[in-house]
Amino acid sequence: MNAGAETAPASQAGVVFPFLLITLIWGSTWLVIRDQIGSGGVAVPPSWSVTYRFAVAAIAMFASAKARGLPLILDRQALVFAAFLGVSQFSLNFNFVYRSEIYLTSGLVAVLYALLIVPNSLFGWIWFRQPVTRAFLIGSGIALAGVALLFLHEYRVSAVDPSRVLLGIGFALAGLLCASASNVIQGMEIARTRPMLVLLAWAMLAGSAVDGLYAFATTGPPVFDPRPAYALGILYLALIGSVVTFPLYFLLIQRVGAGRAAYTGVLTPVIAMLLSTLFEDYRWSLLAASGGALAMLGMVVALRARARPA
Repeated sequence: MNAGAETAPASQAGVVFPFLLITLIWGSTWLVIRDQIGSGGVAVPPSWSVTYRFAVAAIAMFASAKARGLPLILDRQALVFAAFLGVSQFSLNFNFVYRSEIYLTSGLVAVLYALLIVPNSLFGWIWFRQPVTRAFLIGSGIALAGVALLFLHEYRVSAVDPSRVLLGIGFALAGLLCASASNVIQGMEIARTRPMLVLLAWAMLAGSAVDGLYAFATTGPPVFDPRPAYALGILYLALIGSVVTFPLYFLLIQRVGAGRAAYTGVLTPVIAMLLSTLFEDYRWSLLAASGGALAMLGMVVALRARARPA
């Protein structure tokens, strides 16, 4: 029997399984965040929810790195890098995300975050002079037009005041830019020469510390919702949505490349929108459906252009 034929199914499973798992998990995290900010029980300020999430995630990430035999101590330069990564990704980004979902459905925020590759490419061109192709710009334009139609639909039919919809969009865009900045700095040499799990552990620790300080300064002492669903949500977001998926995503990048791995960003908002329809009573219209289709089409065009070798 051909040895290649024997190994092919295992090789395919090693790509398909993490791809599907990452997509399903990240697609569901947006809905869990929604529960964290207002589904009954004690009203927990968003900043405290973010603090709990990444404090737990940091502990689990350190434990994961230790179990793999990685050195947990970083040099001063790496610690500074991790601190910047933590503040931009795990503090600013997620504080904006949680606040945006106060005013927008979780699926819409997920669709907007699927466009992360657009500011990533812009910042990459500004800071590292990475080339941007015409096909990528066309695809990005199509995706942006689709997202604009989705938000126009939300602006027209939302039960909240239209000005609050705009506020939610503003929070989401601010979070997107913070996430993009943290993504782009990971292209620096220091990120490639230090263990990524250890960098992430320190970044989550730094981010949760800043989150806690901000939460205390702006809302007072810690508040915790005693509902089991709230505690389980914190654990799900911290352990499954962070500690499990990050290593899997890095493994997927190693096996198929960053361009193809980024297609998780196309399917994730599809799952998020389906869950939003089922659990948040998201109301579709021809305008919203057209916007969703355009956004996904544009993302595919942009990612195909990005995946081609220079």
